[in-house]
Amino acid sequence: MHHTPPGPLGDCLRDWEELQQDFQSIQETHRLYRLKLEELTKLQSNCTGSITRQKKQLQELTLGLKKCKPSLPVGAEEAAQELENQIKERQGLFFDMESYLPKKNGLYLSLVLGNVNVTLLSKQAKFAYKDEYEKFKLYLTIILILISFTCRFLLNSRVTDAAFNFLLVWYYCTLTIRESILINNGSRIKGWWVFHHYVSTFLSGVMLTWPDGLMYQKFRNQFLSFSMYQILMPPHLQALCSSSSITTRAAVCTGCGPWARGTLWTSLWRASSPGCGGASPSCCPFFSLDISGSFLTR
Repeated sequence: MHHTPPGPLGDCLRDWEELQQDFQSIQETHRLYRLKLEELTKLQSNCTGSITRQKKQLQELTLGLKKCKPSLPVGAEEAAQELENQIKERQGLFFDMESYLPKKNGLYLSLVLGNVNVTLLSKQAKFAYKDEYEKFKLYLTIILILISFTCRFLLNSRVTDAAFNFLLVWYYCTLTIRESILINNGSRIKGWWVFHHYVSTFLSGVMLTWPDGLMYQKFRNQFLSFSMYQILMPPHLQALCSSSSITTRAAVCTGCGPWARGTLWTSLWRASSPGCGGASPSCCPFFSLDISGSFLTR
């Protein structure tokens, strides 16, 4: 029988024996985890393959149904319509199933992240990621509002402008990545909303690299004011409009409309002004698209 020495060394050895027993339990749990993970991977592959095959068969069935519709006898149209409804319902069920299965990343995520699997496998994980995305937008909105207000009314420095525009580039780049992950996990984010963030990333990069000069200074204040409007509108006034009456929504849009249109005409006028060079003329359509889209989709 192994004799445990007295004193602190004996206490350490007893603690080590307890840790050894606990470690054996951890090893067994990890072995089961890896076994279940392999089973999960096989189930995912089998389920994905089965869904792909049945979706292809449903497409063939739909084409066959369309071909035979014109020659259906009287009384068979109702049965054909019911079958068509069942096919559409099945396709909707497949969409829900696929949101919990690994899928190939889109072009943008493939370019940014490669072939990393970004599918979240539980509702809790999806909700947690969406909640973290909303918090990220809220916190960055507060920071960007403070910086844009400072640049617009307190400081007129190309250095602070560059820091603000760099933060905008990073913010919109991060939004596009997170939104692509959310879409990959079944979130129904509007296409214009995502496209608007791509355009905003590009325009923020233009403002970041625009040389300081007469045209930059002429457009600077208008751009900073519009940035405050654009950053502030989505999380606050848009939520107010969506839950308010038609009269309230109309009042908000009426109040913002002339100012947003004024920003649009200003960008067009700057581009056509004598001596205007650099990025202004070539980027004017993108500014116009971003401004008009932000106004029309509020």
